[in-house]
Amino acid sequence: MFTHCLLVPLVLVLTHEVYAGKIIGGHEAVPHSRPYMVFLRGDENGSPRYCGGFLLNEDFVITAAHCKCHSVSFSNFTVFLGVHNAKNRKEPNVQKISVEQEFPHENYSDVTRTENDIMLLKLSTKAIFNKDVRPIELPQEDIDFLPESCFVSGWGRNNKETNYLSVTLMEVNVTLIDNENCTKSKSYCSEGEAGPAKGDSGGPLVCEDEKAYGVVSHVFIPLSRAPPVHYYTRIQDHVNWIKSVINRDKKRAYI
Repeated sequence: MFTHCLLVPLVLVLTHEVYAGKIIGGHEAVPHSRPYMVFLRGDENGSPRYCGGFLLNEDFVITAAHCKCHSVSFSNFTVFLGVHNAKNRKEPNVQKISVEQEFPHENYSDVTRTENDIMLLKLSTKAIFNKDVRPIELPQEDIDFLPESCFVSGWGRNNKETNYLSVTLMEVNVTLIDNENCTKSKSYCSEGEAGPAKGDSGGPLVCEDEKAYGVVSHVFIPLSRAPPVHYYTRIQDHVNWIKSVINRDKKRAYI
């Protein structure tokens, strides 16, 4: 997908880590079939920066905390809603909204970058819902099963041989795995080449009931020939945090 901030790989035992971004092994989504998808664009020293996200309600977007680079403020970013073709962001049906304030999870660490990789973005004006722009629901907090029939979507590169992003929204099905390391880091995981890699960060992991179960975070690529493991921040573990951020924002609005 899109290129993010330059990140130093986190070297672990027999693995190294990169951030998520390209839809590999997928296909083009039916135009506007994912009305919750958000295209984020910003600038850093004159260079464009991109990230994915998804619409929670008329005021807030969810994305990954690591999308906020040290030298970039999301107040410089623009949210695009109702996009399918990334080159046509000036079409009348596309909503272009600036970000008023960002709320990265307070326990996200730019050192480890593996847990609590979630952030809320407050929009400067309310999103207008229509057939092409709709929020997505979140799962309940008490889920005790592994979701099935999941997929991820985004505008990232769909070919390992190119550095160019996809013009149209792409999607790919992923199968979640039962992994102890993923559970410890409050994440869902999928395994294999198909899925997101560098650049799709912040997009949703959507499962069978059309709810957002995770936020595209990072991928561990083993130094051996084992398949890569894709990590998605588990939303069910952050529902209370999401509610608290929104409630605090509402209280500030009335002060």
